[in-house]
Amino acid sequence: MNPFTHPYFLALPGGPELLLILVLVLLFFGGRKIPDLMRGLGRGVKEFNDARGKNKNDKEVSDNPKKEVLSDNTQNNS
Repeated sequence: MNPFTHPYFLALPGGPELLLILVLVLLFFGGRKIPDLMRGLGRGVKEFNDARGKNKNDKEVSDNPKKEVLSDNTQNNS
């Protein structure tokens, strides 16, 4: 039996369902608490990506070679 044709198949929430979820979250937590919740969620995602080793900053650093520092002898060859 194909699960997508089953009458009890639960689809992903669409526009009206997402709006209802947003209203319920605002009522439950209040407008002042939402930024703190999102900040905590962002930190959690960053920690998860760091643990997996997929931090964007690591890739950028590895792609950029370090500049060599010239000694005083090579700069003053006049």
